[in-house]
Amino acid sequence: MNQHANPKPPHRAHLSQAGVTLVESLVAVAVMAVIVGSAVPGFESVRERRHLEGVAAQLETDIHHARMLAVAQNRSLRLSLHTGAAGSCYLIHTGAVDDCSCAVGQAPVCRAGAQSMRAEHQPAGERPQVTANVRSIVFDAIRGTSTPTGTFRILGREAKAVHLVVNIMGRVRACTPTPGLTGYPAC
Repeated sequence: MNQHANPKPPHRAHLSQAGVTLVESLVAVAVMAVIVGSAVPGFESVRERRHLEGVAAQLETDIHHARMLAVAQNRSLRLSLHTGAAGSCYLIHTGAVDDCSCAVGQAPVCRAGAQSMRAEHQPAGERPQVTANVRSIVFDAIRGTSTPTGTFRILGREAKAVHLVVNIMGRVRACTPTPGLTGYPAC
């Protein structure tokens, strides 16, 4: 028997195919596009919620700060909210309710020896927005109390909201009227 009876031609070496075809690549890209496209609205919702929670947390911190600062400095301080066509802004200040004011994008303005200690702006058209059922809350230096009591509403997109209820003792309770907004008790 001839060992070379059926030799393979040297120029036709059997090569194994590695990699993917163009069609397989396009299918993979299309699947990834669908997955990413369906995830983007979820990311936007999470971003909006985090922004709402961030503004609520900052306002709650500022309320606590105003109360503690009033007691520490032994003088009454106010947290006043100003709203207008340009948006809303709140500030911590000394003096009477109308002694200091703020407007979105501008530095606070005080008169009659009053002093602004902190201001926070929320431009109109952006969410969240801050509203309240009171114009100003004064924190008493002697008793550590707040007058009047009030509710600040932080309103986000998609009708999501967080309420900060300030009681007579100057303490803050956060709650939500929004069903399904976890992390807060219902108002």
